[in-house]
Amino acid sequence: MTIEHQSMRQHILDVAKPIILGKGFSAVGLNEILTAANVPKGSFYHYFKSKEAFGAALLDAYFDDYFTRLESMLAPNGSDAASRMVAYWTRWLETQAGDCCEEKCLTVKLAGEVSDLSEAMRDSLRCGTDQLIARLAQCINEGIADGSLSPDLVAAQVAETLYQMWLGATLLAKVRRDNSSLACAMDSTLKLLQLAAP
Repeated sequence: MTIEHQSMRQHILDVAKPIILGKGFSAVGLNEILTAANVPKGSFYHYFKSKEAFGAALLDAYFDDYFTRLESMLAPNGSDAASRMVAYWTRWLETQAGDCCEEKCLTVKLAGEVSDLSEAMRDSLRCGTDQLIARLAQCINEGIADGSLSPDLVAAQVAETLYQMWLGATLLAKVRRDNSSLACAMDSTLKLLQLAAP
């Protein structure tokens, strides 16, 4: 794949992401994406084998970007791991409760819609969420090691529970159009991690 080909492919993904965050995957036609990207309509299949392959590539690119941001938040930076975890969930609450479409969670937007429609997209979601949960578990283990989190915590189990809770809370925030479920998730997170409220 040439640099120019990769660049145009990434450009299509970048342009498509906010459109799909706003409308969903099935409701967005290829013509809408290509028009917004200023790409000739006949050239889509030069960059992606199918709309399903495009969707999987979109999710893979989303998770790659998300992991870069996640790592910058969870990597050791002089503060203890518990503080980094709380900062991560606080950021989640702020971005998912806000109005900025660019910050919204693509997993929440697409998981229910595409998991039964596309095995490739479901697999991208599964791999991405598994990696995310594993990174959260790593941070919990770092907190146990540095003494900022209780040694009684089972890192993998707590990470899975936290991610499930926040994913569900984010979905409820969309349904309710308020952040009450996210605030509840934050309270429950602090209790699960055995931390005092800030």
